[in-house]
Amino acid sequence: MISSMTGYGRCEIEENERKVLVEINSVNHRYLDLNIRMPRLLMQLEEEVRKTLKEKLSRGKVEVSITFQSTAQEDLEVTIDEALGQAYLDGLRQMGSQFGLEDDLKLSALMNVHDLITFQKKTSDQKAVSQTIKMAVGGALENFRKMRLTEGEVLKQDILLKNNVLSQMVAAIEERSPQVVVGYQERLTNRLGQLLQEVPIDEGRMASEIALFADKCAIDEEVTRLKSHMKQLEEILVEGGVVGRKLDFLMQEMNREANTIGSKANDYEITKMVVALKTEIEKIREQVQNIE
Repeated sequence: MISSMTGYGRCEIEENERKVLVEINSVNHRYLDLNIRMPRLLMQLEEEVRKTLKEKLSRGKVEVSITFQSTAQEDLEVTIDEALGQAYLDGLRQMGSQFGLEDDLKLSALMNVHDLITFQKKTSDQKAVSQTIKMAVGGALENFRKMRLTEGEVLKQDILLKNNVLSQMVAAIEERSPQVVVGYQERLTNRLGQLLQEVPIDEGRMASEIALFADKCAIDEEVTRLKSHMKQLEEILVEGGVVGRKLDFLMQEMNREANTIGSKANDYEITKMVVALKTEIEKIREQVQNIE
């Protein structure tokens, strides 16, 4: 199957008072460009997440967001700076003694002391948290790939439709091509007749001139190669897989053949057809840019 480089996937898992949310989205890119955002306390898992993504993805600018929330008591750590608290109390008591004030200190007097009590999140059960994150990443990745495949199928059908239009255009060019030489022969005969009037036309010289013109404007080889490229395009799409770069190269070759046909044909009608042909090739190329 064909996969688009544009997609979105999401998975949320909540268990043991812990919630993990993973979101993956991507746009087209020449190579695989991974950007993973996750809490610092989970950074030790980043390399494993990156490896999992690289095994499943080949191209695209991929953004991964992992959020972790926990209300589990074992994941919260409270730290009390006892030395700071004691110094604060000693200072207050010294001040009360100096000014003859009653010592009415209570625990509440310490609650507003900056940095006396700190709360820190931790992952007490690394194995359980790691397993939950793996499941969430796997679920988001699966949904992400499904969306990519769905869009890839849409791209495939659109390109096949456009390729069929190309075939019709090339057939019209191929049908017009022999008439170019006939038209040149008629114009040459009329022109020589006007110039020479009563003087007989050298049939051998004229035949040679027409043959030279026919050879210079012959586009048979280019048309054959272009038709071969269009057939390859269809075969690659049907075969599926990671084919974006191969298709991109094929589109360059098709455009090159179209340019050559336009420059060699020496015919206004074919030139108009080639302009339309190149426009359609460019439309396909733009779609190919989105294929993995």
